[in-house]
Amino acid sequence: MKALEDLVTLLSRLPGIGKKSAYRMAFHILKLDGQFAALLAERITGLKDKVRFCSRCGAYTEEDPCPVCSSPSRDRSVLCVVEQPQDVLTIEASREYHGLYHVLGGLISPLDGVGPDALRLDRLVDRVRELGVREVILATNPTVEGDTTALYVKRMLDATGVRVSRLATGMPVGGDLEYADRLTLVRSFRGRTGL
Repeated sequence: MKALEDLVTLLSRLPGIGKKSAYRMAFHILKLDGQFAALLAERITGLKDKVRFCSRCGAYTEEDPCPVCSSPSRDRSVLCVVEQPQDVLTIEASREYHGLYHVLGGLISPLDGVGPDALRLDRLVDRVRELGVREVILATNPTVEGDTTALYVKRMLDATGVRVSRLATGMPVGGDLEYADRLTLVRSFRGRTGL
């Protein structure tokens, strides 16, 4: 069945979806009525047509500028630097951060051929100056690439005089010491806070 195999091949290209899960999804779609399949196809197509990057911060949006950049209630003196547009949604879900964002579009990774020129770093310095930002929060992942990128951004912003901070890393809530790796424990000890 070529139609089924083609759909399974496409679905298995999605992150976290293996061949087995792709088959399960395809068979489920076959069981449902034709209206659902048509609606699903319409929504996927509409997603690519309607969602784009914010011209200011680089986050996903249906309107430009995005609701965060255009909101008068956001703290414009704080800028959170993230790797990907989906990271903005993750941080917004916490309801803890009330400043603006800057999406890099990736991380510096020489092994993958990604250098600083491939990221939105030049625009970051411009935005810091334009907005009069007092603090830049680096919210890159605690990986070698994330650390390299954070260090590069810190050095780049040194000339602006802006305060640069990094999200705390360490033991996750509900985590077990027994399963923590060495680097996580090192960061947990170094970033400990008083009670």
